[in-house]
Amino acid sequence: MSTSPARVQCIIALGSNIERERYLPEAVRLLRRHPDIDVRNVSRVYESPATGGRNGAPDFHNAAALVRTALGPRQLRAELKAIEAQLGRVRTDDRDAPRTIDLDIAYYDRLVAKFDGWSIPGRNAATAAHIAIPVAEAAPSWQHPTLGLTMSELAEQLGASDGEVRAVTWIQLSSPYTLRGLDDTDDFDEVYAPRLESLVRQQLVELGEDPTRKGLERTPLRVAKALDFLTSGYSSSVAEVVNGAIFDAEGAEEMVTVKDIEFYSTCEHHMLPFFGQASVAYLPKGKIIGLSKVARIIDVFARRLQVQERLTNQIADAIEETLEPHGVAVVIKGRHLCMMMRGVQKQDSSMVTSAMRGTFKDNARTRNEFLDIIGS
Repeated sequence: MSTSPARVQCIIALGSNIERERYLPEAVRLLRRHPDIDVRNVSRVYESPATGGRNGAPDFHNAAALVRTALGPRQLRAELKAIEAQLGRVRTDDRDAPRTIDLDIAYYDRLVAKFDGWSIPGRNAATAAHIAIPVAEAAPSWQHPTLGLTMSELAEQLGASDGEVRAVTWIQLSSPYTLRGLDDTDDFDEVYAPRLESLVRQQLVELGEDPTRKGLERTPLRVAKALDFLTSGYSSSVAEVVNGAIFDAEGAEEMVTVKDIEFYSTCEHHMLPFFGQASVAYLPKGKIIGLSKVARIIDVFARRLQVQERLTNQIADAIEETLEPHGVAVVIKGRHLCMMMRGVQKQDSSMVTSAMRGTFKDNARTRNEFLDIIGS
């Protein structure tokens, strides 16, 4: 029987001083969407002067991301360089030249190693405040593999002697729910996702439309933003949205039910919306979760290309893994535009799916109590 490779924790340092308000968030978005990189936490953005003593060079924006990956250090570095290339990074012999994006491995588990022209821990990871301060925010208790100091302790030492690293509070990278795709302003010169916008433009031509006519001029931009938001579940994880909001509840063993949570998703067969209500229940075993987190867990999986059957099971599995309760139940009632607008065109149809785990699956009385509560 084959086993999947073990995942390790790493810290990635990010930096940009060319169109930094665009490229730094875009780099985080691409990290979140990478199938082999699980982003667990992201620091705030910090601004600092360009390195190398360059007079007049643009200041840098820096950040750090705590990730989990099964990629080895060389594989991970190759993937980071591929993202850099995708974002227009051009490398020269000048290490201090301005760049759209820098993505470097600051730390890889407890590894201490030298490679061809690079090393782990990363160059200056423990001596440069513009790296150490964001790293400490992303992973404060991470311990340096040779110095024995935590990232918080390192940052405190460096920060005391470096007043040039300052937080940029108006740019948010930490939450997958703070998305550029939520911004629907119409800046005519804005470019959001060039490749996606180009594909939308080609699609309009294929449909017999003129993408340069007044009503469609900014449609590629708007579609790109909308798709980014509607598929933002790929960019988030259950761990991020729960964010530690799990509480001890000694003695709490009665059923917890949250019903009629609205959701919106996109059918993977026709890329048309389906939407409805989800009801979730669990039987606690010493732990409960913040009420709003149940809705956020639903969104993690709903905001992807989906089928309702899989969505239902993913929500149940996520609650079970997060809380380890006696049992979990999920019922979803959805209406599918791929059936209402096309095909058989039955506007009043709906689909009901359920997933039962633990006591809800094994005990008919418990299952029926839940179904009575939600009126199903």
